[in-house]
Amino acid sequence: MAVGLAGQAKALFEKAFPERQIYHRSGGSVRYVSVSPTRQAMFASGATLLAAWVLFSSAVVLLRGPSLDAQSSAADRKIAKYERWLQQAQAKDAAALSLLEERTVAFTRATDDFERRHSTLKSLLSALKGEDVNDSVALKGDGGGVLVNASIEEADARQSRPSSAAMGSVEVAGFRAKIDSLEARQTAFLDDAEDQAVARSERSRGVLQLTGVGVGRVLEETDSGGPLLEMGALATSDLSEVDDVNAFSQRVREVAARLEEAKVFEDLIHAVPLGAPVGVEYRETSGFGKRTDPFTRRLAWHSGLDMAAYRGAPIITSAPGEVTYAGRKSGYGRVVEVDHGFGFKTRYGHLNSITVKRGDVVPLGQKVGTMGSTGRSTGPHLHYEVWFRGKVYNPREFLRAGKHVHKG
Repeated sequence: MAVGLAGQAKALFEKAFPERQIYHRSGGSVRYVSVSPTRQAMFASGATLLAAWVLFSSAVVLLRGPSLDAQSSAADRKIAKYERWLQQAQAKDAAALSLLEERTVAFTRATDDFERRHSTLKSLLSALKGEDVNDSVALKGDGGGVLVNASIEEADARQSRPSSAAMGSVEVAGFRAKIDSLEARQTAFLDDAEDQAVARSERSRGVLQLTGVGVGRVLEETDSGGPLLEMGALATSDLSEVDDVNAFSQRVREVAARLEEAKVFEDLIHAVPLGAPVGVEYRETSGFGKRTDPFTRRLAWHSGLDMAAYRGAPIITSAPGEVTYAGRKSGYGRVVEVDHGFGFKTRYGHLNSITVKRGDVVPLGQKVGTMGSTGRSTGPHLHYEVWFRGKVYNPREFLRAGKHVHKG
């Protein structure tokens, strides 16, 4: 059976692949190549395998096409997504740069603003220090100090401006917090400067009130008619570009007005004869007002204060001024008169000698003569008078007020 099947298979193989001869003519000669059934079967198998491989590859490509398209679409979507992220990052970067530029400009403006403000505050500080009554040359005289802690009960009551810290503060992060802190410090400085200026004004006002001369009447003698300060001197014109210039410059004007008020009062103190007119220890021998005349022994009016020491004792000015008279005058003997401005004038009588002449400008404590007994006098002493706007006042009140300014 097996032999029969093998024979049939062989017969079929030989029938399918019979031995073939391939003839080749070249140059008049004929050659032939014999192709056996086995070789034919091998060539057929190879061709079949090649065709099968081509068909398989084509099928694979055709079947995988949609999958590749899907993968390509997914990749495109990822690329588009990454591009959107990149664009968003670039937009955020541009916004950050723009914000940085804006904040840089704001910082520059704020810096310029605070430089101008500090320049203004420096001017105020200079005015505050330079015009301090405790540093005034007019109140020091010939080496005399100033009573820093003098208390004047007659001064007007003063209410301090509420502290800016009491008004509460809002915590702001970063640069804004620093700006707010600087503004708070500037406000505190202005408040302190105003308080000091008011205190100085009240101290001077109190001294003037002690003299018995009405403060209002004295202010009438000032050239300005009242406190006034030109703000150009404080460079506030440079603040015109600042957003909150109105509030700040208005606050500066308020403080500057207080400083000018203090200066006006201190200029008055500069002119008021508050110093002692005798340069050595002395005693009062006759007061101001009604007294028994030493010559007539009858009640008479005494227009000054008699102060005795020794013959030749130095007689000095009780305030700076200009000598308007130096010579003899009936009843006074040798006499010197000094105009101190603002309506004040002093008279020094019964001098033994005169050391100044008319027109001399004399500071506080300047020697104008020596104590004597010329004129209507019973012994060596100084007859001292204080005048304001043509009216004589009690010199003792001026000396009492001067104790709050001068030592001794």
